[in-house]
Amino acid sequence: MLAWFAMSYPFGKQLRSTIARHLEEFEPRAMALDDRRAAAVAVLITRDEEGRACYVITRRALTLRAHPGQLSFPGGRIDAGETPVECALRETEEEIGLGITQADVLGQLDDFATRSGYLMTPIVAWVADSAGIVANPNEVAGVFHIPLATLDEPGVPRLVDIPESDRPVIQVPLLGGYLNAPSAAIIYQLSEVGLHGRPTRVAHYEQPVWAWR
Repeated sequence: MLAWFAMSYPFGKQLRSTIARHLEEFEPRAMALDDRRAAAVAVLITRDEEGRACYVITRRALTLRAHPGQLSFPGGRIDAGETPVECALRETEEEIGLGITQADVLGQLDDFATRSGYLMTPIVAWVADSAGIVANPNEVAGVFHIPLATLDEPGVPRLVDIPESDRPVIQVPLLGGYLNAPSAAIIYQLSEVGLHGRPTRVAHYEQPVWAWR
């Protein structure tokens, strides 16, 4: 790891260039849709008040029918005629009020098939100014800036065996608990590919049983 990344990831042009280059060199794997529903999520990179590069995670509103209160990236179903990028940008504006554009997109990660019947395409985007974030209370209960440096801490990711599957559940420590797949798999791949340039695959990781619905 480069010396300037030793303790944290300063938010700025150098980091943006590094992540964009690593994603350009990476070949994201697309999966067949089959009987799943196409969806896209936005993996947003921005800064906190201390100038540290962070990713953005949201807590879904408790009033939502699907997975209320769950931590997730902004995103949703891809509308007819939409590309994954267009969907991720639209959902970002609808959920947290950020009007980012295709010029802010740095690249794409592997598709991830969820147990609940979605095929998620993660779109990585750069947010130069997150001051405009305003959570839509109908969809989002909270918005959190999580330093990218936490992804380099010991024990990340955590892999947990469950009796219901022969694949390990992947988790990432977050907010006093754990972020689970699919979001944990996606953010771990961002760390491996975007930050470190390692072509790590994550589609084989499992989700906790409660997320299978």
